[in-house]
Amino acid sequence: MTKSEAKRIIMDFEDKNVHSEEEEFLYLEALDYIIAVDQDPRVMMHLGGYYYELRKFDLALKYYQMASDLDYDDADECLGYVWYYGRTGTKDYAKAFYYFERAAKRGNIVAEYKLADMYKNGYHVERDYEKYKEIIRGLYPKVKNAWNLGKPLPEIFTRLAHIEVEEGNVDEALDLYLKARDFLAQRIKYNPFFGNLNIMKWLTEDLYKIIDPDPDDMFFYDLYYYLTRPCEITFTCKNKDYRIKCVEENGECVIQFGDKWYRNVDDFMKKAKIGNNLLTDIYDRLSDITLMEN
Repeated sequence: MTKSEAKRIIMDFEDKNVHSEEEEFLYLEALDYIIAVDQDPRVMMHLGGYYYELRKFDLALKYYQMASDLDYDDADECLGYVWYYGRTGTKDYAKAFYYFERAAKRGNIVAEYKLADMYKNGYHVERDYEKYKEIIRGLYPKVKNAWNLGKPLPEIFTRLAHIEVEEGNVDEALDLYLKARDFLAQRIKYNPFFGNLNIMKWLTEDLYKIIDPDPDDMFFYDLYYYLTRPCEITFTCKNKDYRIKCVEENGECVIQFGDKWYRNVDDFMKKAKIGNNLLTDIYDRLSDITLMEN
């Protein structure tokens, strides 16, 4: 393989949405070749991220570590996550703190709020909730006007909203949750990464602890609230009507949409489509979302 051949394989693969096993094998081989030739940490991170989304965390760790050894900021953030959540099977809060701190010292905002979480939970450090709040409040001005969907506005806004609820500032918390929800919905449209979907689910759960949901003014991601109990939801897309049915089977709620069944709301949000489009891709084109009376 030559460098030009490797680049062509990579470009051809990334231009397509569906790939054969052979195409994926060649793609991974081409990325490995470019890494060996160029030692570019950005390519290492790209390949690490590819494996992370496939939940092949041992391989993700390998490439993140290679990029970190070259002092690449985002690699330290990602290594922090791997060790914080024990993605490879073992949690190591000392390592997580080390990598988050390395990245935070270079101004990595994600690493900063994860360090705050470690102070909140007492992971590797003595629990210090006041320090947690101080860090989160200090990060708010850095993201409040963010427009780049990669910025951690929802992550910081939801943490700050939780603090505001604890301190009795419900209106302030509500404003933060709603702004975070709109920002996150746009991010998921372009990046339906499971971590983003989890944040939206938790945000929705917390939002409806402080206000009652309004079935007459339903937002698409309110389905995280409604599809945890038996119900039927209808909506319209491109002048065509659709129905979602949530039923209880063996003590669990399963979801029917079209001719497909989903084992829970997480599975539905991850996989449900109209044609070739995920519902999360076209959430802003769905109208008249209505809770039907049982």
